[in-house]
Amino acid sequence: MGSSGAMTIYDERMADLDVDAMLERFRQRAHAVRSRSLPPIGGDERTQFIEQAQLDYQDFAIVADASWRLDNGILILEVDLNRETS
Repeated sequence: MGSSGAMTIYDERMADLDVDAMLERFRQRAHAVRSRSLPPIGGDERTQFIEQAQLDYQDFAIVADASWRLDNGILILEVDLNRETS
């Protein structure tokens, strides 16, 4: 964290942190990635776009599915990777 000034700024920002709202934004992003249409591209660009969209969805969905807790000021996101998908 470094200097005490940096810690003060961090503490002020944490006071406004709404983790549930943050996780909801990740759910919305995952849904947006899933539901967006393909741009009019073909070939390698199309393949790259699809692969990136799959990774984006995976990343957003994993974070969105996390449970969370604060432990001595440390935000801990916990993701159960053992669950079966429906």
